[in-house]
Amino acid sequence: MSEQALKDLLIEELQDTYSAETQITEALPKMAQAASSPQLKQAFETHLRETEGQIRRLEQIFQILGAQPGGNTCEATQGLIEEAEEIMGEDHPPEVLDVALVMAAQKVEHYEIASYGSLRTLAQTCGMDDIARLLEQTLEEEKATDQKLNQLAEGDINQRAFKAA
Repeated sequence: MSEQALKDLLIEELQDTYSAETQITEALPKMAQAASSPQLKQAFETHLRETEGQIRRLEQIFQILGAQPGGNTCEATQGLIEEAEEIMGEDHPPEVLDVALVMAAQKVEHYEIASYGSLRTLAQTCGMDDIARLLEQTLEEEKATDQKLNQLAEGDINQRAFKAA
């Protein structure tokens, strides 16, 4: 595979990730509104602000590459968000809905962690260390969000749902 083919692949995957992040900024406010746990609401609101920063970081990467961010739809994220919306439309007790929201959010986080890890590695392979550093920053934020969601589930949310059942 030529160097240009790898750069083209990187751009295509970055466009997919840009689409994912854009979709997530539309979904997070709905998830925050649906959450009954104040800590979960806050986690979604905090991640929304982080995601907006991640979009700006991706736009910076596109500028470095001389490419446009649009043109791709991340169907995986679209499907995960549709799944979350379906859960929010079901008639769950609030405590159970919070558990389901954490699960839905972690599915998205794990997809993002895989995406950013792969993108960072590809950028490193192509010798694009400045881009790799930007992607690493986002990767660490995604890992921290996943860890926060784990802490919420283990610390309070799952127990509240269990007691309410």
